[in-house]
Amino acid sequence: MMSAEGLATATDLITRWVEAEFGGSVVRLERQARWRPVWYASVERDDERHDLVVRGDRTDMPLIFPLEHEMSFQRVLGDQGIPVAKVQGWIPELPAYVMDRVAGQEHFTHPERPDTSDEDRASAVDDYLAILARIHKLPLQPFVDAGIRRASEPSASGLLGLERYEEHYRALKDHHDPLLEFFLGWLKRNPIDTAGREAPIVWDSGQFHHEDGKITAVLDLELGHIGDPMMDLAAWRMRDTIVGYGDMKQLYSRYGELVGTPVDVAAIRWHHLAFTLSNQMAFSNSLKHPPEASDLMTNLQWCGETNLFATEALADELGIDLPVVDVPDPRVSEANAGHQHQVGALRGISTSDRFVQHELRTLFRLARHLQRRDEIGDAVEEADLDDLEQLLGFRPETWREGEEKLERYVINDNGSHDEELVRLFHKRNLRAHMLLGPAGSAMTRHHKIQQF
Repeated sequence: MMSAEGLATATDLITRWVEAEFGGSVVRLERQARWRPVWYASVERDDERHDLVVRGDRTDMPLIFPLEHEMSFQRVLGDQGIPVAKVQGWIPELPAYVMDRVAGQEHFTHPERPDTSDEDRASAVDDYLAILARIHKLPLQPFVDAGIRRASEPSASGLLGLERYEEHYRALKDHHDPLLEFFLGWLKRNPIDTAGREAPIVWDSGQFHHEDGKITAVLDLELGHIGDPMMDLAAWRMRDTIVGYGDMKQLYSRYGELVGTPVDVAAIRWHHLAFTLSNQMAFSNSLKHPPEASDLMTNLQWCGETNLFATEALADELGIDLPVVDVPDPRVSEANAGHQHQVGALRGISTSDRFVQHELRTLFRLARHLQRRDEIGDAVEEADLDDLEQLLGFRPETWREGEEKLERYVINDNGSHDEELVRLFHKRNLRAHMLLGPAGSAMTRHHKIQQF
């Protein structure tokens, strides 16, 4: 993980590396207003301007695959003719890697540009499907030669990524996480058959820049490795909730035409469920012990949303209906005035610095989350304990004891009460989600995934 000290010295390190290795003079260097350390550099060299991107390591979790692995995967894709940003080099002191900045825009809506037309959106998505199909047909050997991770045998191709996430989760675990233990147990009791498929995959799919209906570059390749290509078709179902790629059934049919083989829907369903757990596995520890440079509220929102995706996906797999929960009435406590004042003060601060704007927005969201916990947190914990009493036959005295007892229960249960546990975890997820901010706020809005 990139440390706070590394972030403090990053500007000088980047400038020195770019001018020594790339050449020219850095005339602009700006950190992206985002949770991950990324910098935009403009360089004048030989009377020309070059725009570069410097992509750093995470600040709040170890990467599932090392940053240098991401760079190598991107470089090999480029060598094989896939549109990606050209890799320019590696800055070991940060660490970070340097690439060209590509044209186009990320999503189909943009606050400073006209929305993408329906025709260009459909064209860009079709182009992306064609690129995925090309990636999945690439020879494996160049990736193997570059050290890209691969399962020990083809039959395990769909498990390598999930195993890396679980290794990370268990290496850092010093707390109870009954939801993860339940879902990981279910996946192991109901294993996937990948039919021996192996291909280079991007996994965290659906990320690209597009322009005039064409993909200018496939982006964010940190989860790229050799795996089951159905993982690429599964993972972007979650991102579709905020981007909107089109009807997934039609996209799967189109992909089947491009590769000449129908998609394996059973495998896609399994991989989708597995990928809904990726945020909770990645951030389970840092939510309990957030590092100084962590974007806590982004991580909380991601986990809150994708944990709901998990219970919805397994309920769909098991063919069961899910419960709803009531929103507790907010209480007025002695801390209410302080919370109101803090939220108002943070809302009133303005700055032209985009990264400072991002930091202020993060703190504003944190203040509203703490205010909401003060209003309904006690009622949420009591409701969770009520549910545990019905399941366990006794009432834990505290939420911490409840986590411990529930985790022990799901491990020992070994699948005997899956339907009951899915419903229980869904109610817990709904309550956790309502704690993210005020009722009706963007932080508490849940976006449903397309049904299979």
